[in-house]
Amino acid sequence: MARRFRFGVNLLEPARGEAWERKCRRVEALGYDVLQVPDHLDWPAPFPSLVAAAHATRRPRLGTFVLNAAFWNPVLLAREVATTVRLTGGRLELGLGAGYVRVEFERAGLAYGTARDRVDHLERTVEALTGLLPGQPGADGTGVPLPPLLLGGNGPRVLRLAARHAAVVAFTGAEADPASDDGSLRLLSAAAVAERVATVRGFAAEYGTDPEFNVLVQRVVVTADRAAAVRDVAPHAPHLGEEELLDLPTLLVGTVAEIAEQLRRGRERFGFGYVTVLEPAMEAFAPVIAELRRGEPGEGRGAS
Repeated sequence: MARRFRFGVNLLEPARGEAWERKCRRVEALGYDVLQVPDHLDWPAPFPSLVAAAHATRRPRLGTFVLNAAFWNPVLLAREVATTVRLTGGRLELGLGAGYVRVEFERAGLAYGTARDRVDHLERTVEALTGLLPGQPGADGTGVPLPPLLLGGNGPRVLRLAARHAAVVAFTGAEADPASDDGSLRLLSAAAVAERVATVRGFAAEYGTDPEFNVLVQRVVVTADRAAAVRDVAPHAPHLGEEELLDLPTLLVGTVAEIAEQLRRGRERFGFGYVTVLEPAMEAFAPVIAELRRGEPGEGRGAS
């Protein structure tokens, strides 16, 4: 049986205290289940932003989407996570990834290394958090449990790690651009995404796990003319034809009803019941949430 839909929005734009709180309350009012913050330089710092969001809202869960594990010493990260779990009333969902933007490593004075190096550090971080967090004392002297873990990525090692340890596997729907060495990404075709999904399902069967599947939507275009909208996107994905673009789970184009149906098909085909959009699409996507809520019993909110 398919999981009920969950919807997240990844907030990218910094804001001062009251403006940030208003934005977070708007996320809640629009019906999103998870309020998320990424981990890129020049964007909001994840943990203080989520603590502020917790004080401004009541219902949404609060997620890092996703932390660049290479930016963090695992022991210090465990302290940050434990404190944030307490200050958010246990609403934290901890998203982790290996990191991929070379210039951010350089600006931070960190070695970029190889993809293998970065995934090695991600694995060590997951193992360390699993061992350390129960040792971070709460007010009653007991440890803080590991919050639901979301692991995002594309390569087989990250997908195996996610299938083994994560409550949520987040599919980026993108891969390193072979024409660049700076961490630039290009969109995967729907067929390539389906291959990654099949890979995770195989790993999950091996480990006896049943993770939730998340997809990060790169663009939402509400329009009555799907073909014209896709032609506008085509220059940004020259390796994909227009029909391939229309088939992407990471590109939502059409009327509200058409996008809702696209997501229903995506849940059936890929298992993507947890859908994250970027902040610029927050308002435009909200009617799609309402449309899908009307089609399912109950509200389907909270962790699956």
